[in-house]
Amino acid sequence: MFLSFYKYQGTGNDFVVIDNREKIFPSDVNQLVSFLCDRKFGIGADGLILLEKDDVTDFKMVYYNSDGNQSTMCGNGGRCIVAFAKHLKLITKETTFIAVDGFHKAKIEGDIVSLQMQDVNHLTEKPNSLYLNTGSPHHVQLVNRVKDFDVRKEGERLRYGVYGKEGSNINFVEKVAKDSFYVRTYERGVENETLSCGTGVTAVALAMHHSGQASSNSVAITTPGGQLEVSFIKDINKEGYSEIWLTGAAQLVYKGEIYVDA
Repeated sequence: MFLSFYKYQGTGNDFVVIDNREKIFPSDVNQLVSFLCDRKFGIGADGLILLEKDDVTDFKMVYYNSDGNQSTMCGNGGRCIVAFAKHLKLITKETTFIAVDGFHKAKIEGDIVSLQMQDVNHLTEKPNSLYLNTGSPHHVQLVNRVKDFDVRKEGERLRYGVYGKEGSNINFVEKVAKDSFYVRTYERGVENETLSCGTGVTAVALAMHHSGQASSNSVAITTPGGQLEVSFIKDINKEGYSEIWLTGAAQLVYKGEIYVDA
C-alpha cells in the first residue's frame, strides 16, 4: 500500500510524521518504522511520530526511535507534532496533548513552538557529570573543545558502559558565554549523534543551572542543528524545577507517499 507521510525537522532533529487518527498505520510496526527511518532505503529520520485521537486533549503523540522501538519522550518531536497539528488545522495558537510521559501544553507562533516539559524533581550528581530525567534519561557532562569531541565513540561508551542495557542519552557541553552553552548529543535508539535533542537540551539547561554554571532562569543552547531556549522556575525550597519550556523552530520539510509492504 502507499502510505502518506510528512517530514518535519526541529533544529535538525528530523522525523517522519503520520496522521494516524483513522488507524491507518499497521499494528506490527517495529520493522516498518526502522525501514521508514532508514536514510538509504526509506525516507530517513531520527524517529517516527504518529498523531492519534485522544478523548481528553487535542491529540495523542506516539513516538518511535529510528531503531523501530517505541521510546520515551522526544522534545523536538513534541514541538514538531504541534506544528503538524496546526498544519492539520486541529489547533491554532495553543494546544494540549498527551505523550508517553503524560500531559503537555504548547504554544505556536509562526514556526516557533514552545513546549512545556514535565517537572524535574531530582538531579543525581556523578563524577564529572549530572544525571536527570526530562521525559527521557540524560547524562550531562562538561567538556573542552566540544566541536572537536568524538561524540559517537565516547557517547557509545557511556551509554552502554555506565548505564547498561537500558542506557541513557549522553550530552557533551561547553560553556560559550554567560547562560549560553553549546551541546552535542548521542541519542540512544538512534545510536549516534543527532543534530539536536530537545529533552537533552532541556536536561543541559537544568544541569548547568543546578551546578552554578548558569544563573538565569532562561538558558540559550546552541546545537549543531540550531538555536533553542529553555526557561524554567527553580523551587527554592526543593531540588527540582517546574514551568519548564523548550522553545525553538519546528518546520515542515516536505510531504509525500511511500510504498510499504503491509
